Amino acid sequence: MQLVVDHPLDLEASLMGGQAHRWRIEGTEDDPWFSGVLRGNFIRMRQLGPNCVEFHAAPWPEASCIPILQHYFRLDDNLLHIQKEISHDWRVAAMVGQYPGLRVLRQEPWECLVAYICSANSNIQRIHQVLENIARAFGSPIELDGQVRNTFPSPVQLVEAGEMELRRLGLGFRAPYVDCATREVAEGSLDLNALVRQPYFDAKERLMQCYGIGSKIADCIAVFSLEKLEAFPIDVWVRRALGEWYFPGEKPPPDRELLAWAQGYFGQYAGYAQQYLFHGRRLQKRGSNKPDETAEKVAE
Repeated sequence: MQLVVDHPLDLEASLMGGQAHRWRIEGTEDDPWFSGVLRGNFIRMRQLGPNCVEFHAAPWPEASCIPILQHYFRLDDNLLHIQKEISHDWRVAAMVGQYPGLRVLRQEPWECLVAYICSANSNIQRIHQVLENIARAFGSPIELDGQVRNTFPSPVQLVEAGEMELRRLGLGFRAPYVDCATREVAEGSLDLNALVRQPYFDAKERLMQCYGIGSKIADCIAVFSLEKLEAFPIDVWVRRALGEWYFPGEKPPPDRELLAWAQGYFGQYAGYAQQYLFHGRRLQKRGSNKPDETAEKVAE
C-alpha cells in the first residue's frame, strides 16, 4: 500500500536521525526498506519518491495503518509554514534546503519516555539494542514478510521486570530510572496523556520530578511525544552547533542560558529548528554525509 503526502517526506532523515530508536534499515543501498513497530503494528516502508511511501504492515489491515503513519509523521503540521518560520536563520534555512523532507516525529509517549531515559550517556546503536532487548523480553511477537519483531511492552508488562532484570537487559545505571518511571506510569501517578494537554513548562517540570530525568531528556520527551514544539533539547551535537555557529570564538553560555536563548530566537517551532541543527551538525563529517553512530553521544 502507498502513503501519499502533500509535502516531501524523507524516511531516512526522519527515522534514522536520532529521534526514534526502533527503526532498522534493510534491503540494499539502492533500495532501502525501513522496518519498525508502531502502535502494535510491524511496518516496513520504502521511499518511492519525495511525496510517496510504499509500506507493508501487520497484524492490522494496511489501510488501517495509514492514520497511524499520518499521525506519526505529523502530516497534519503545516510544514511549509513551520519551515518558513524557522528559516529566518540562514543556517537553519540551509538545513531545510538540504533536508526538506525531514520531519519531527510524533511518538507514543510511554515508549518515548523509556527510550530517552535509556539515552543518558549512551549512543544511538546502544539505545537501539537496549530497546530491542526490552521488547524481545516483554513484548508480543508480530510476523511480517517472514520476519518477526516485538511490540514494546506496556507499563503493566514492564513493571514486572524490576531493576535487576532491566540491568540484565543492558540498561546499566539507567535501570532504576526506568523502573521508577514505569511504576509511576503503571500506578497512574504519572499521566503522560495529561501532560500532552498541559503547558510546556508544567509538563517539563512534572517530567523532571521523575528519578533520573533532567532538562535535556525532559525536552526530548516533550517535543517528540507531548506536542511541545517549543521544546529545544540540548545534547552534545546541538551544543556544538550552537557554540560553533552562534557563539564563535567565545565560551558558550551554560545550557540553561542556551535553552532560553534558543527558544527566544527560534520561537514556537524551536523543536523543529533543533532537529534540523542536530541532523545537519551530526552529518557534518569530513568527506561524508553519514554520522559515526558508534562514537556519538546523544546525552551527557
